[in-house]
Amino acid sequence: MTSIFNVTKEELESYFIDKGEKKFKATQVFEWIYRKEVYNFDEMSNLKKDTIEMLKNDFYFDELKLVTKQEDELVKKYLFELNDGHRIESVLMKHDYGNSICISSQIGCNMGCKFCQSGRLKKIRNLTASEMVLQVLTVQKDINERISHVVIMGIGEPFDNYDNFMNFIRIVNDPYGLAIGQRHITVSTSGLVKKIYEFADEETGVNLAISLHASTNEKRNNIMPINKAYNISEIIKAVKYYIDKTNRRVTFEYILLKDINDTKLDALNLCKLLKGINCYVNLIPYNETENTEFKRSNYDSISNFYDILKKNRINATIRKEFGSNVSAACGQLRAENN
Repeated sequence: MTSIFNVTKEELESYFIDKGEKKFKATQVFEWIYRKEVYNFDEMSNLKKDTIEMLKNDFYFDELKLVTKQEDELVKKYLFELNDGHRIESVLMKHDYGNSICISSQIGCNMGCKFCQSGRLKKIRNLTASEMVLQVLTVQKDINERISHVVIMGIGEPFDNYDNFMNFIRIVNDPYGLAIGQRHITVSTSGLVKKIYEFADEETGVNLAISLHASTNEKRNNIMPINKAYNISEIIKAVKYYIDKTNRRVTFEYILLKDINDTKLDALNLCKLLKGINCYVNLIPYNETENTEFKRSNYDSISNFYDILKKNRINATIRKEFGSNVSAACGQLRAENN
């Protein structure tokens, strides 16, 4: 048996066809689950009894257990326990354009970024598509409001869990699923170059963000071990392929770390690196934790960095901060509970 939340509509259509049933029943099941929020096959009144029994024999409804929740203005941070006892985080952010959720894609992470709290707890396993879908459904039920935007930027490297994360996208994007638009979904990668090419060829329309955080290989090697496998020039080459293939703008995320990557020279090097690329830079003030030696750049350094980018015609924003009164850093709440 498998979780019904693990199954795309196309897979469910194939299931019904293999069983000698009409494939439109997959749409009916999806509508019951994702439109009407009915999590019991017996309550799906437009299905025949033998169809219901067939579904009950092959699929089940699972759930996430809420361990704790922290709340601040416009943000809620959730710690969930999975069926095997492991824990993951999700973060809800309220924007003027709607509710956005940042979900985890793995239990722990093997990328080892030195400034990242979740990277301190090594990868245990990938999350299934259902465990990603349930993060959205459970938070949506908790707030009793629709979630309109999804960011796959929590604990884990999504491109290291490629097949499950792609099925997650297919389920939440499906018009009979959660109907979250492609352009309202963003996936972030630390730079798994081969998967950037593969993702480009999918032509999903989903937003791509690159966790860059340095403008030279020397500095990126020191804070992001993945750079030793896929260096900046390889990433930029893959990004250009992605843009050519999809005609979509790419986001470069850049966490500003005091006296490490926040100098005038760093900003100028970043301008040279990104010149002519259809992109924008998301400058991120660092969330300090007790477990890393990194410090947050001061206000002047952040402002000066931003100004240099703008003067050199690099589109940039400074990320709006959420969760100053919660365990804001990615993986922090899980680490504290562990």
